[in-house]
Amino acid sequence: MNISIVIPLFNEEESLGELTDWILRVVNRENLSYEIIYVDDGSSDTSWKIIEDLNRGNSNIKGIKFRRNYGKSAALNRGFDLAKGDVVITMDADLQDSPEEIPDLYRLIKNEGFDIVSGWKKKRHDPIGKRLPSKFFNWTTRRISKLKLHDFNCGLKAYKNVVVKNIEIYGEMHRYIPVIAKWAGFSKITEKVVNHNARKYGKSKYGLERIMKGYLDLISLTFVSKFGKRPMHFFGLIGTLLFFIGLVIAAYLTYAKVFMMEYKMTDRPLFYFGLLAMVMGTQVFVAGFLAEMISRNSFHRNEYLIEAMVGDKSAE
Repeated sequence: MNISIVIPLFNEEESLGELTDWILRVVNRENLSYEIIYVDDGSSDTSWKIIEDLNRGNSNIKGIKFRRNYGKSAALNRGFDLAKGDVVITMDADLQDSPEEIPDLYRLIKNEGFDIVSGWKKKRHDPIGKRLPSKFFNWTTRRISKLKLHDFNCGLKAYKNVVVKNIEIYGEMHRYIPVIAKWAGFSKITEKVVNHNARKYGKSKYGLERIMKGYLDLISLTFVSKFGKRPMHFFGLIGTLLFFIGLVIAAYLTYAKVFMMEYKMTDRPLFYFGLLAMVMGTQVFVAGFLAEMISRNSFHRNEYLIEAMVGDKSAE
C-alpha cells in the first residue's frame, strides 16, 4: 500500500464528507493505493455516524472511536499503530490542510528518501492571537531541538512507516513529533511550504491553555530524551554541587568561629543558606539514586532502535 492518511478529529461533522471526497479525487488521480484512518476523539456530534457511512461505501476508509476525548496525541498514536502504508500522512479534519499536498509529500518520502516531511504554513489564515504565540513557540523549539523547521505544529506531515512505528506520543507531544523522531535517530527531516485554508466550518478546538501545556511538554521531552536512561547524571550532579556549596559555607563558618572568634554562627544568614544547600543537595542526590534504581529495573531499559543488522540469522 502506498499511503495511509491518518486524520484525528473532534466534532467535525460538517467537513468529513467534503474532505473525504477531496482526498479520493487526489489519490485516484495519482493512482495511489491508500487507506484513510479517521480517529474520532470522543466527538459528541454525528461525526462517527458519518465515518460509519463512509466505511460502508468504501472499505479503504476506516475509523476508530474513543469513548471520550483523550487529545490529538492519543488519536495520532492509535492511528499510527494501525497504519500499513509505506508513507503515513497526517492532516487535520477541518479542511484547513489541503489534500492537494499529498502527492508531493509522498514523493519527497518515497523518492527523496526523507524520514519526515513537515508542512510549513508560511501564509496562515488564523487570527493574530494564534499566530504570535505560535511564532514564539516555534522559535523556542528550534533553539532547543536544533531542528530548522518553521512550523512544528502543522498537522500536515508525512512519515516513513518505520518512523511512526518506532516513536510514542502522548499528552500534548504531537507538536514535537519531528523532535521525538530526531532523538530516536531519524535525522532526514525537511519541510515543505503548504497551503493553509481559512476555516470553513465550526471553530478552533484549541485555546490558550495549549501554550503552557506545550512548553511543559517540551521541558519534559528534553529531559527524558537526554537523561531518561541515566537520571543520576542529572540529579546526582546538581545534588553534589548543592551539597558541596553547603559544605564550603559550613567550613568557612567553622573557621570563622575557631580562628576569628565569631561565637554566634546561627545569627548569620549564611549559616542557613549553607544548611539549606546541604539538605537540598542530599534530597536531590537521593532522588537521582531512586530514579536510577527505577530506570535500571525498567522492562524497557535495554531497548534501542536498530536500523539494520547482518550476519546474525537468529535475530530475524
